[in-house]
Amino acid sequence: MAAQVPAETRKLAGVVGIRCSLAIDDRPAALDFIRLLSRDFGRDPDVLYVVVHAYSDLATRTGLDLARSAPQSTAAHKMNAEALEEQGKWEPAELEYEEILKRDPNARGIHFLLGRLLLSRPDGGPDAPSRAKQEFLKELQVDPDNADAEYILGVLAQRAQEFDEAIAHFSQAARLNRNFAEAYLGWGASLLGEKKYEEAIAPLHSAERLTPGNPDIHNALATALVRTGNRAEAEKEFAILRGLSSTDHSGAPAGSTPQ
Repeated sequence: MAAQVPAETRKLAGVVGIRCSLAIDDRPAALDFIRLLSRDFGRDPDVLYVVVHAYSDLATRTGLDLARSAPQSTAAHKMNAEALEEQGKWEPAELEYEEILKRDPNARGIHFLLGRLLLSRPDGGPDAPSRAKQEFLKELQVDPDNADAEYILGVLAQRAQEFDEAIAHFSQAARLNRNFAEAYLGWGASLLGEKKYEEAIAPLHSAERLTPGNPDIHNALATALVRTGNRAEAEKEFAILRGLSSTDHSGAPAGSTPQ
C-alpha cells in the first residue's frame, strides 16, 4: 500500500510526523518517523537536515532530563564537563571532572577524559603533558583494558623519543584492540626509531591491512623494508605512496626511496 503513495507525499508525511511528535514530546513516535525517513530517504539532503535537527533536539531534551532528575550524579557532571569542553571552557570542565573524582576516585573513564582535556587546553602550560600522563596511568589502574589510554601514553613517549616506553604502550593498545590501526602504526614507527627494522615490519603490515589508504603507514613500511634489504617489496610500498600522493590535493610530495 505504501508503494502506491508518491514518494514526495511519504517524505512530507514523515517530516511533519517528526515535527508533530517533538511538539507534543512524543519521543518514541519521533524515533519511529526518523527510522522510516532514514530507511526510505536516507540520501535525501532535506531529510538528512531534518533528522540531524531531530536527533539534536532529542539529545537536548534527554540531557535536561538527566540534569533535572539526577543533577549530582556522575553522569550529570560528566555531561556538563563535555559540554563545557565543546565551548572551550577548559577550567570549569576540568573542575567538573575533578568533582567526579572527589566523589569516586575509581570512576571509569574520568581520568582518561581529564588527561585528554589537559592535552587539549591551549593554555595548559608546559607541565600539561606530564600531568596528563599521570591521569592516563591512573585510568589504567582503574581500567587496565583501556586501549585509548595506552595509545596516548605511547604518543607522549614517542614525542619524547622514549621509544622503548612508546613500544610498550602502543603494542599493549594493539593487543587490547586488534583493529586499532594507529596503535600498530605507532608501534612500528617507534621500532623504526629504535632501528629495530625487522621487528617493525609485522605491526606496520597490520596497520596497512586496517587502513590501506594511510600514506604514513606505507612510508614507514617501505623504510623498514629498505633497511632490511627487501627493496622489491619496498618499491611496491613507495609506488602505493606515490599513487596516494598524486590524489592528495594538498600538494604533499610523493615518497622516495632512501639511499
